[in-house]
Amino acid sequence: MGAALRGRLPELGERMAGRIRAEVESYADDALIPFVSLRESCQGNADLILARFAFGTGADVGAAQQTGRLRAEQGVPLADTLHAYRVGFEFLWSELVEEARRHPEVTDTELVAGSSEIWALFGRYAEAVAAAYREASAELALQREARRSALAEALFTGALADRTTPWEAAGQLGLPERGPYAVVAATVPDPGQEPLPGIEAALRRSGVPSVWRLLPDQQIGLVALAHRDAESVSLRALRRRRARVGVSPRFDTLRDTPQALRFARLALTGLPGDGPGVTRFDDSPLAMLVAAAPAESSRLVEVFLGPLLALPAAERGRLLRTLGHWYASGGVAADAAERLFVHPNTVRYRLRRVEELTGRSLSDPVALADLGAALYAMRLLPC
Repeated sequence: MGAALRGRLPELGERMAGRIRAEVESYADDALIPFVSLRESCQGNADLILARFAFGTGADVGAAQQTGRLRAEQGVPLADTLHAYRVGFEFLWSELVEEARRHPEVTDTELVAGSSEIWALFGRYAEAVAAAYREASAELALQREARRSALAEALFTGALADRTTPWEAAGQLGLPERGPYAVVAATVPDPGQEPLPGIEAALRRSGVPSVWRLLPDQQIGLVALAHRDAESVSLRALRRRRARVGVSPRFDTLRDTPQALRFARLALTGLPGDGPGVTRFDDSPLAMLVAAAPAESSRLVEVFLGPLLALPAAERGRLLRTLGHWYASGGVAADAAERLFVHPNTVRYRLRRVEELTGRSLSDPVALADLGAALYAMRLLPC
């Protein structure tokens, strides 16, 4: 039977391909799987199977493996690929049964044995298809991730190749072509450990596309703020991760991504304390400017707070804490006193002492700006 059917391989391949096309949805798309390619695959697999029946040759799964890899590359679902194989085996078995009717010498016992044989072959072929498909899918996923990582790096550094525009990169990264966007920078607690685990998937579920890179010292991300609530959604997701995070101002063109990354990193540098928190560059531009110019800011501290820093440690600490809380309280002595657990008159006395030592009046807006900038610099920089 097998030998007789092998003489009709071109016809069998054509009909098997037509049957698969009719019964498996993905295979009906000629742009996805050209009929010529499908027919050749059907003919090659049928030839190997029929050779097994005709000559007792070993089960050669090479064609099945090749098909599995090809379908993975074409993006055909694995379930549809296995369904197509089942349809093909059913077609081939029906042809073998039909051919057996032309050969009276073929007994029912032989047909039963043939049935067991062909479905055992189907199992081996299906395993080979699935294994090759999954291997190819894994390779493709790694290639896509490598490409995605390279494109993200190029956006962050401004090093896109001439043949790739920012908008083309956005399309490949799943980002909108136009802003607004924001860049995020988070401190890595330990090398290789993500401070924002699962952030991309969490934002995607909320309809906020993003792309991320893990560096030795930071995890950086480009977030699309296309819909109205995207920024608030993103900030909530970032805060839930309990990391130290800086966020850039909004920007509209991807060509500004490197500059936005610098702003995000400045915002991160300006985050007070050493615990978790999320700060935006726009929350305190003065702090960001101080962080951007460390040498100049150190000089600022020396010029405007030098007399305070020269005091003994205990008095220096009291005056600087009082001045800092007074600024944080909007210049209201009573509020600063409540934060310091002292009487408001104690705050006023200490502020007069600051004025005497620095030679600057806290009622003078220019002096206030100078001292405020110096306080920011002292907090943010290793002065």
